[in-house]
Amino acid sequence: MARKYKVTIDTPAGPRKCLQASITRAPSRKPLIAQFGGIPLKRQKSAVLKDRDPAHSHPRQRELTRRLLAGFCELCGQTEKIQVHQIRKLADLDRLGQEQPNWAALMARKRRKTLVVCSTCHEGIHVGRETATHGSHWRARCD
Repeated sequence: MARKYKVTIDTPAGPRKCLQASITRAPSRKPLIAQFGGIPLKRQKSAVLKDRDPAHSHPRQRELTRRLLAGFCELCGQTEKIQVHQIRKLADLDRLGQEQPNWAALMARKRRKTLVVCSTCHEGIHVGRETATHGSHWRARCD
């Protein structure tokens, strides 16, 4: 194969050996030429390298991140000591025969596995104590 496709071509740096395959086409069209090699490997001291900057993609901000950055409890509206309460799956909120606490009803209504809450409300959720809500004020900020 090397003997069949071996050719010598003229380059600005002088004649070079390479492998070249060409396909002749109709007389009105140029032949297709594939070439491997023939590149002078001589160092160019005055060459200027211009690297392109990689495209910087800005990852979209996730909903949970936006809610955390808002910096207020989604149950009572407090703005200090914010934490995230998380459940394994939404189906855990749906216990048959039991009335849901307000935090569970809120998570089920919003179809969220996470809830941004203050430390007081978070402790109340885990202890089983009723947590405070701030009603229509919350809806205006979170919907």
